[in-house]
Amino acid sequence: MNELVTGDAVVLGLRPAKLPSRALAVVIDLVVVWAAYIVVSIVLTIATDSLDTAAVAALAVASFLLIPVGVPIAVETLSHGRSLGKLACGLRVVRDDGGPIRFRHALVRGAMGVVELLMSFGVIACVASLVSARGRRVGDLFAGTLVVRERVPTDRGRPVPPPPPWLVGRFSELDLSSVPDDLWLAIRQYLTRMGQLDAGVGWSMSQRLAADLAARTGVPLPPGVPPAAYLAAVVNERQARDSRRAFGSAAAAAVGPVGGAAPAVRPPQVRPPVVGQSDAVPQDTPQDVAAPPASRFAPPA
Repeated sequence: MNELVTGDAVVLGLRPAKLPSRALAVVIDLVVVWAAYIVVSIVLTIATDSLDTAAVAALAVASFLLIPVGVPIAVETLSHGRSLGKLACGLRVVRDDGGPIRFRHALVRGAMGVVELLMSFGVIACVASLVSARGRRVGDLFAGTLVVRERVPTDRGRPVPPPPPWLVGRFSELDLSSVPDDLWLAIRQYLTRMGQLDAGVGWSMSQRLAADLAARTGVPLPPGVPPAAYLAAVVNERQARDSRRAFGSAAAAAVGPVGGAAPAVRPPQVRPPVVGQSDAVPQDTPQDVAAPPASRFAPPA
């Protein structure tokens, strides 16, 4: 089972889809698409009876590119990896790092699907899925995507620990475009398993991953921030951006930190002194002041 995080920044431990479920989803999609194509072709034949042969041929080519090729690409892009067949079989297309696919991923998968699904009647796709350890067809390899199962028991998933509240939103200006997908996946896998690692080993891994991430972003690790907390905060920021792109700013605001709802942000409050007590009255910690790190992010003793 692959440890993956969806674009919603919630579900983990998704399983790569097996060939039978993928084949069933493709059959459902092809039946719907070709039924629509046949209906449109009949309508065009009747409507273009008075046109010349060249115009009819041009319309036939355009309808083929629009329906059997263009419609699946548009559906996967707008539904973030869920076509009608995949929705019926509980599947979804995600990026290699588990994030939601975009238009370029769907375009590459659709273009390659013309060759390996339509022209070869699915033979190339079946062979590639059987050979691949993760069940990917050629289009998935070129697009950097993976078809996973969504209908898995929720108790098997390991949530990514949320960052400390004082780090939420601190890296909103960070440029994450140069961070490769394999580094994101390594960071997420570390965060989900750091409670099972030896304290010393986990701390050294977090330092190495934080150094790699800082080198990719061009911004050094902020002083006083534990490496694991830094990793959790940056992952939370990236997944919040994915949610905003996929579902809009309102949905992203409702998601909050990874693994839980967003904590309520209160303005700093100053307590009035009480007669008979020392003037050094504890104050509420402002949101922009670094608070002590959570125990799971603390260095080993």
